[in-house]
Amino acid sequence: MAPRTPDVSLLDDTVAPRILDAMRVASARLTELGVRHVLVGGLAVGAWGHARATKDVDFLVGEEAFEHHPGGLVTMKYGVPIQVGGVAVDLLSARANNREDALLDARSSGVPVAPLPVLIYLKLKSPRPKDLADVMELIRLGIERDAIRTDLLARSPELVEKWDRAVAE
Repeated sequence: MAPRTPDVSLLDDTVAPRILDAMRVASARLTELGVRHVLVGGLAVGAWGHARATKDVDFLVGEEAFEHHPGGLVTMKYGVPIQVGGVAVDLLSARANNREDALLDARSSGVPVAPLPVLIYLKLKSPRPKDLADVMELIRLGIERDAIRTDLLARSPELVEKWDRAVAE
């Protein structure tokens, strides 16, 4: 059964301690810099109930994480972590992914985790088979399917068919 709210402690028995440390350190640093962020990727899937091993940390971040330069060049803001203790920290732009809404609830006493509709959206956008497998595992846990489908219809109707196939399987 999927938890009603995400819980990063669900990762403790499955994910390597150095990955969890990197997640916490990177989140704390982003908070210090005033960068809105939520955990996405494999760690967020685990916080929603399907813990699995992963080798990196993924965050969806606000535009304040980036410096915009003339000519369309975008770089990371000074001090934004891209690696902690040898663990890669991947940052995805919430604006580029049309999911700035995810950052509204980014206030948390711990590491903020993306809401399920946002996580599913990002996973379905990916062409990687392991991301679709993550979606299917979350479906098996009993997540609220109608709410996800409604969100997809509103934000990215082209993903609804992929979602429907995953639910059917």
